[in-house]
Amino acid sequence: MSKRAVLEVIALDAEDAIAAQAGGADRLELVTDMAADGLTPAVATVAGIRGAVDISVRVMLRLSDGFDAGEVSRVVRAARELRDAGAEEFVLGFLDADGEVDLGAVERVVEALDGCRWTFHRAIDHAADRDALRKQLADLPGLDTYLTAGSAPGVDEGLPVLLAEAARAGEPGYEQQLLVGGGLRLDHVPRLRAAGVDAFHIGGAARPGGWEAPVSAEAVREWRRAVDGVRG
Repeated sequence: MSKRAVLEVIALDAEDAIAAQAGGADRLELVTDMAADGLTPAVATVAGIRGAVDISVRVMLRLSDGFDAGEVSRVVRAARELRDAGAEEFVLGFLDADGEVDLGAVERVVEALDGCRWTFHRAIDHAADRDALRKQLADLPGLDTYLTAGSAPGVDEGLPVLLAEAARAGEPGYEQQLLVGGGLRLDHVPRLRAAGVDAFHIGGAARPGGWEAPVSAEAVREWRRAVDGVRG
């Protein structure tokens, strides 16, 4: 029997976190400001969620819209403050103006994480060369996941890339878990599962009422059944 697939849900606050856990989420991605595609949340939010749920929480390290690291010392400071507030897992990813990985920025932040596990997020979908990016990051401590749709527009366009990368699992640069998210729909799930993908990430799909409404435990439950391959 294969191990249960991971279902990660975006949470903005403790209410979201509680609903996501009730619906069967394994992990949360904690962000603020979805108008900017998710930025670093307040320390108090992190502490509140850590007290509200007992599933894993990955906290976004991103201070402004886009994939530029900005002032790296500010990101490093945020990482340290979040760790002091109880954060143990993180999400990050920085590119330079040419679409190459900003290795200097990533290395500085990862050093501040001091061994914490982390996801390289959808910056990979905007990279000039996905394969080169993976190989440059391959030996960084703590990196265990890539959040990707396979393309910048989303999973519909990125499906061939996702299937190809899933087939390379275990190769150098491809040891990390593929966490599929970004325009992901329920009808994508069976094909991805059949290809060996075992981690899924949802944001808006967990909120039938839109981003102004909280996470729906029932919506998460529907995704839980889908990624577990349970019909009905």
